Amino acid sequence: MNVTIYHNPNCGTSRNVLALIRHLGIEPQIIEYLQTPPDEATLRGLLHAMNFTPRDLLRTNVPPYAALGLNEPAWDDDGLITAMLREPLLINRPIAVTEKGTKLCRPSETFLDIAPVSLREPFIKEDGGVIEPPTAY
Repeated sequence: MNVTIYHNPNCGTSRNVLALIRHLGIEPQIIEYLQTPPDEATLRGLLHAMNFTPRDLLRTNVPPYAALGLNEPAWDDDGLITAMLREPLLINRPIAVTEKGTKLCRPSETFLDIAPVSLREPFIKEDGGVIEPPTAY
């Protein structure tokens, strides 16, 4: 079971997704994308796999967003990708990649949509929230 997570250890959602993956018995490949940013081909591949535009993946609540004026519609996709490559903090996270797909996992339980195995036991998030296994009908 190959799972990759583009992870920021300072992000609670990212930590929850990593813990959920491990709860499922999987040790993922962890890419701390702020330290090891994706190259352009990888970023474009992730966007394509998620059927996202660069703006869909852009974090808007970080200083580089305002400093660069990325809210302006004049920024085209190539310009936004260039900005994200120069300032990886602009890339929303966590992104998980499995054989079932690629997904921006916000909220953390959306990872289960692409998880290679089913959740069988409840998972408790950092904030005490519980992700329950799906019920059979």
